[in-house]
Amino acid sequence: MNGQDPKGVDRREFFKTASAGITAAGLILTPRERAVAQALDEKGRFDRIAGCSYPIRYIFKNRAGGGRGAGAGGGASAGAGRGRAGQPAPGPDQPPARGADAAAAAPAAPATAPAQPQPPRSPVNGGWSVAQMKEKYGEITMLDFPQFTKDTFPGVTHMDIFSGLFGDVTDDSMFAGRTFDPMSASGRKWLDTLANKLVTTGTKVQHISNNAPTNLAGPDEDLRKAGVEVAKRWLQGCAVLGVKSMRMNSPQALGPSIRPNAIPRSNDGYPRNLDIIPLLNAAIESYKEMADYGGNLGIKVTFENHWGLAADPMNIRIMLDTINHPYCEASPDFCNWEHEYMLFNGLKALAPYAHTNVHAKYWDRWGDKNDVQRSTRVMLAGGFKGTFALEYEEGPLNGVEGAKYLYKEVLAALSSPTPVI
Repeated sequence: MNGQDPKGVDRREFFKTASAGITAAGLILTPRERAVAQALDEKGRFDRIAGCSYPIRYIFKNRAGGGRGAGAGGGASAGAGRGRAGQPAPGPDQPPARGADAAAAAPAAPATAPAQPQPPRSPVNGGWSVAQMKEKYGEITMLDFPQFTKDTFPGVTHMDIFSGLFGDVTDDSMFAGRTFDPMSASGRKWLDTLANKLVTTGTKVQHISNNAPTNLAGPDEDLRKAGVEVAKRWLQGCAVLGVKSMRMNSPQALGPSIRPNAIPRSNDGYPRNLDIIPLLNAAIESYKEMADYGGNLGIKVTFENHWGLAADPMNIRIMLDTINHPYCEASPDFCNWEHEYMLFNGLKALAPYAHTNVHAKYWDRWGDKNDVQRSTRVMLAGGFKGTFALEYEEGPLNGVEGAKYLYKEVLAALSSPTPVI
């Protein structure tokens, strides 16, 4: 097995590249060797999938007196803000208003703007209440999530975990207000416990979707620096988990959720976007500092298309090209776009800048245009080698069943990576 067989096949080298040539090489392998090669190929696909805690947040224990860190309380807490029809309020990965509420909050459209039909939207969390979720699936904490991942998504051992679900909700000493503090004494002890859980369950934290840092592109320099320091505390504290990458762009981090647009600025009549330049400058400086710090710990910091500056894939490319740092990259989300033409073109634009983790998301905001398998194949064709985290945002299913649906869709695309459209 360690050398070449009589036909000149180096079997050791074959097994290193089994997934690339099982069919062709199978003609000269024994049945046992073909089975081993097939198992390696299947394991490689499962290693490309990450369980995501965000859509599962409804069954996590909540903190008494008001939710979790970094704005997660609305989605995770029974006693926090409510959406329509008595459902949990929308989580922090989406704009705060929707439907009639959004129409009431938005500025009036110009009289000449044609009405745009919108796909019908499902109730929040598929219409399931927090109580119903916990009755069916049980109540968990982040310390339970590694085993939950293995039990719910067979073969999956990687995870993308959300910052708003960190910490022991019964211990206020590890929180700064509503936000988990990874460098507090009790917070570090909790992180050590989570690290031990990873060892005993054979799981890995691939990525942290972090909503804690704010004002990374803000005009106030003191607030910007404070946001960077929060990010550094997370990088330092979470290094014990062996995390590969960490998203830093919360909705409040990269300027206003609705980014500035070009308008006429002078008597020449040409549009200019002067308002966006200081936001870009501040974000570039923040990410340079965070990438330097994360690089010393072996953790990449990432931009997600998460509103503000990052809602436009060109802005993400501009910032990454300017920062030009091996520990700063993109972590695209399949659905956080401003219009339907970005659904696949945005991924094509960012695939060369993404290496570690993406959010394989379904969101019924886009109706039947939201093709998870196509999005997965677009990323694969663009050279992406990292993990696809199962983030079900909204649709007819609840968060747990939605994540199971994504598991099947991503696995199907990994098994048949072509065609790509």
